[in-house]
Amino acid sequence: MSEPALTEEFVPLQTEALVSPQSMMLPADDELACEDNIPMETEQHKLQMELLIDSLRLWLDKLPNGYVGGNMFVHYLTPSGHKAFKGPDVIVVLDVPKGLRDNWVVWKEGKGPDVVIELLSKSTANEDKKNKKEVYRNQLFVKEYFWFDPKKPVDFAGFVLQHGIYEPLPFDDRERLISQQLGLALVPWKGFYKNADTTWLRWETLEGILLPTPEEASQQRAERLAEKLHLLGINPEKI
Repeated sequence: MSEPALTEEFVPLQTEALVSPQSMMLPADDELACEDNIPMETEQHKLQMELLIDSLRLWLDKLPNGYVGGNMFVHYLTPSGHKAFKGPDVIVVLDVPKGLRDNWVVWKEGKGPDVVIELLSKSTANEDKKNKKEVYRNQLFVKEYFWFDPKKPVDFAGFVLQHGIYEPLPFDDRERLISQQLGLALVPWKGFYKNADTTWLRWETLEGILLPTPEEASQQRAERLAEKLHLLGINPEKI
């Protein structure tokens, strides 16, 4: 997600040595930035973000809680007393109530993202691989961080936070990166999505089953229904 140049605002500390939501006047929800009017890099980036979010949302719907969103600001407090925000392309947060958010406010939600995915481009790759990675590691404590370049799929990497350091995740024998947080794999997949034939990053189960998009899930339900009708001797096309 593209971001305005200014992403931090100093908040003078009072007497507390450590920053906490109770130690400062925090902005109201409607005072927090939730958009910057700058579009995604390309249509392919936008579709890739939707593919990751929409398929994972269906999977999360089966769980009692959890949140996935994207192209939104994550607002947090720095140890030095700054309000700051970053704009990840995809965030996943476990053990939080479901529901819509305009942005993710760490001091309100009680935690930051568990998983972040950044979609690289020529204009954002350096920021995503260096500055953002440091923020996710040192200030948001994101447990797993992945990046993927839709235009150059070989630029695909993942990291797991261990003792304050991002350790590279190894690829498995299927060239996948495994998210231990979700118990799912991220895999480059070549095929059609929204009538575009290219290599996409997709979620799949550890057994190798792709998480379907809403359209794919609907098609699968229709096929299962048609199969049951055929077993009953009914032609579904004549219903």
